[in-house]
Amino acid sequence: MSERKAILVMGAGDATGGAIARRFAREGYIACVARRQGEQLQPLVDAIEAEGGQARAFACDAREEAQVLELFATIEREVAPLTVVVFNIGANVQFSITDTTERVYRKVWEMAALAGFLTGREAARVMLPRARGTILFTGATASLRGRANFAAFAGAKFALRALAQSMARELGPQGIHVAHPIIDGAIDTAFIRDNFPELYQRKEQDGILEPEHIADTYWQIHCQPRDCWVHELDLRPWTENF
Repeated sequence: MSERKAILVMGAGDATGGAIARRFAREGYIACVARRQGEQLQPLVDAIEAEGGQARAFACDAREEAQVLELFATIEREVAPLTVVVFNIGANVQFSITDTTERVYRKVWEMAALAGFLTGREAARVMLPRARGTILFTGATASLRGRANFAAFAGAKFALRALAQSMARELGPQGIHVAHPIIDGAIDTAFIRDNFPELYQRKEQDGILEPEHIADTYWQIHCQPRDCWVHELDLRPWTENF
């Protein structure tokens, strides 16, 4: 009998997170998918099961420590050992600095930085006794540089990148692969299609990122031999300026 193994995608949605869950499910992983509104995950679970995979949906506010603790405990107890944990919560907002309220800044930090810390810490706690596992934090252009009108988002993504670097240096020598893929460009989502039609036209020339291709890269990172681990890499369309 093959070993049961699970992946948790924190922030699973209709695009990147869902594609990652489906990709790993095709490889035999039980896909545990989580977001605040758990009922919205049923179509993703149905799609994974229709392809012959296994999936479990969980409602979890990743900013709440008690909920994150319970999520990890439930997966480890009822599903399978977590071999891969992906933190994929987005928190992209645009405000001028004078219009950025304390509430906005705090909420963005909670979603992209605090939630990443809680998820990463619990992933480390369950993986360290087994001396193996992969933890992936989805980064963005804002992880590397702050743009005008994106102070809240950039501040939170900078913090998430620092977390990933610190965890990689601490956990790598203990067998845990921590990586920070940076998504630099528009992703093929309904939001981009409906709100930025001119940008979406780039899809015909491979000018926006396909979630399935991002998921392929995440799978490749997980499969890397430990003598050749990557920590950070950029994913961007060939037409993107950088």
